[in-house]
Amino acid sequence: MGKPTGFMDYEREDSLTISPKERIQNFNEFHVPLSLEKQRQQGARCMACGVPFCQSGLMIGGMASGCPLNNLVPEWNDFVYTGNWEQAYKRLMKTHCFPEFTSRVCPALCEAACTCNLHGKPVATKENERAIIENAFASGLVKPNPPKVRTGKKVAVVGSGPSGLAAAMQLNKRGHKVTVFERNDRIGGLLRYGIPNMKLEKQVIDRRVALMEAEGIEFVTNANIGVDIPAEQLLKEYDRVVLCCGASNPRDINVPGRDAKGIYFAVDFLKATTKSLLDSNFEDQKFIPAKGKKVMVIGGGDTGNDCVGTSIRLGAASVIQLEMMPKPSETRTPSNPWPQWPRVLKTDYGQEEAIAVFGHDPRVYQTTVTEFIANKKGEVCKAKIVKLQSQKDEKTGRMMMVPVEGTEEVIDVDLVLIAAGFLGSQKYVTDAFKVKTNGRTNVETAEGQYQTSVPNVFTAGDMHRGQSLVVWAIREGRDAARAVDESLMGYTNL
Repeated sequence: MGKPTGFMDYEREDSLTISPKERIQNFNEFHVPLSLEKQRQQGARCMACGVPFCQSGLMIGGMASGCPLNNLVPEWNDFVYTGNWEQAYKRLMKTHCFPEFTSRVCPALCEAACTCNLHGKPVATKENERAIIENAFASGLVKPNPPKVRTGKKVAVVGSGPSGLAAAMQLNKRGHKVTVFERNDRIGGLLRYGIPNMKLEKQVIDRRVALMEAEGIEFVTNANIGVDIPAEQLLKEYDRVVLCCGASNPRDINVPGRDAKGIYFAVDFLKATTKSLLDSNFEDQKFIPAKGKKVMVIGGGDTGNDCVGTSIRLGAASVIQLEMMPKPSETRTPSNPWPQWPRVLKTDYGQEEAIAVFGHDPRVYQTTVTEFIANKKGEVCKAKIVKLQSQKDEKTGRMMMVPVEGTEEVIDVDLVLIAAGFLGSQKYVTDAFKVKTNGRTNVETAEGQYQTSVPNVFTAGDMHRGQSLVVWAIREGRDAARAVDESLMGYTNL
């Protein structure tokens, strides 16, 4: 521990953020990192706790507390403080594959569990992580490191999201020959087309993919396994197959008028926007237009927030965001103590931008849609909404959100984006490989295992655990790689 009083000597300082009205003029990342010297002060704030919950990844109160990757947070925070960036990078990569991704998009479970967070502001661990990896790239520490010995074993990874990339990196490191198949035109999966450019600029992905190619991993795009390429072909040509196809089934809103034009799933809206941006800087017009439209976003999570921010950048006339649940408390409640994940109100970048542009928070709580109304052209033009209240179901005893009589309202909308979450894996993939799924349509394995019901076929990521965070997908990919390696070699050192 470099500076025992650091958490008292220095205040938390975050990276500079470009103002909302300025940053909505483009799709670029909008955080300006601190200088390395100022970042060192942030490293000094780490207390090197006797019980560092920041790196625990324990499930407490139904949510993870601390980093699921068990990153060695106090160790590399100390190296940041002492300016030993090379050692900080080496310690970070002991447990991580892609800190350049999580340091941009992770909600920072480590910081929520930080001991400094108990009575003050947590250590800026997420930004310390970004400083470590970006300094490592800038100073030439990140280099291709292909395995010196190959095992002669071949592994196919289906899906190039964070879990697929993590599994591929680890298995290649072990010496197996890895081929990653991606059904889209570019590598990255959720990272590429599910997360907007202003949160994760895509050259960050390209930089890492180029490194992985230099280390011997083969990437095949426009390869939809189960459609373009039979599952049997992979099972015949490869010793093992790892399914990392994500939770790709969006949850729908089944109400009258759902078939009206102008109603889209959020994932389709976000993908079309990013693809058009990357292909032509929007000149091809192959995105879902929001300019001058009254946009309704249904869903209050990260994806809903991304739809708000994207709609504003595309020139929406107004944005409303419906959330079924009540507005969270602004501070922890007695039933939600540290180090549990704080179930508190969070105003994210999209909502900040809506407040700056339209003068109010776009979120409307305890509200849902009961009907969409179309005009003569079949285009959505209005929506009926109703307030909800929490009520116990007499049959099940569970608390349910039910409509409040007399609170119905009709509002004008002409673009609806459904961001209500995802239901699980896609059937055509699981059918192609004949793997068993559970009641939530996730690929079934034994508890804590990654081997599916089909010999030599493994799974990881959202396809396995359901919709979750990028950091959990990376953890799953790493753990699945370990299981695959052990099945191939009889032991593993991953």
